[in-house]
Amino acid sequence: MEAAAVPGVDLDAQALMGLRHLTGRAPATSARRLAARPGGIVTRRRGRGSEIDDVRIWIDGDDIRHIDRNSTARTGVLHTRTFRDERERAVLLVADFRPSMLFGTRRAFRSVAAAEALAMVGWRAVAEGGRIGLIAIGAAEPAFVRPKGGERAMSGVVGVMSRAHADALGVADREDPALCDALETAVGALPRGGHLILASGLDRPGDRFDEVIRAAVSRVSVTVLLVADAFERDAPRGAYAFATRDGRSGWLSGRRRETRADEREARLSALGVPVIPIEAAAGPERVAPMLERIDAAR
Repeated sequence: MEAAAVPGVDLDAQALMGLRHLTGRAPATSARRLAARPGGIVTRRRGRGSEIDDVRIWIDGDDIRHIDRNSTARTGVLHTRTFRDERERAVLLVADFRPSMLFGTRRAFRSVAAAEALAMVGWRAVAEGGRIGLIAIGAAEPAFVRPKGGERAMSGVVGVMSRAHADALGVADREDPALCDALETAVGALPRGGHLILASGLDRPGDRFDEVIRAAVSRVSVTVLLVADAFERDAPRGAYAFATRDGRSGWLSGRRRETRADEREARLSALGVPVIPIEAAAGPERVAPMLERIDAAR
């Protein structure tokens, strides 16, 4: 018999789908394809986009200038390239589900809070006409969804994110892989001018983290949703025993506030990366207004 889901620990796909109403955005319509021009008349954009979308079999009426020579030579059948409007920006959500994120003292695990925030960003990006994709990082191989447009794409992202979180809970006793390696892969999956949105506590960023971020911001936009648990921000008074996976142990005092999250904000700001702090204890209703600062799909 399957165990019942634990709120705040397990990730509920239906709950993530329901977060769409918090974005305050209407579904995307054909109006977003209209050209913004001076005056009182709105006209449709002329021509095609400049970013290659797909390669398909050539049909009568296609422009011969767009014939794809490589596919045609390989198959012996005429193929043509299709294009998308480069203003339909690709947005890649990066969900940190490594073992260190599977922790929480109030309301929800940090990993669950990260997923909720990313889901709201994703719904908003889709409503604005962006293409949405996902990389979910865990202790095993990352789960990847290539950026696509439309509500069905977001539904796919939610489904993969939920499965990736369930898989992460199954291997929660492993060590965190370095974050920088997965980030480098994520940046490579985005076209130039895309937007990478990472939700993480930035535990074990890796020796090459600064280098990877500097390279990333030179070709894509990067925003970090810095997720923290209440215990990290303001631990109650007292002494707390701890033990780590590498065998270290000791005591933490609640009389001194942790400054790690603030130090990480400063580090990211120095790298030119916008940071939005996310409290895991805060529900989606409180987090949603903060996410309005992200201009994801433009």
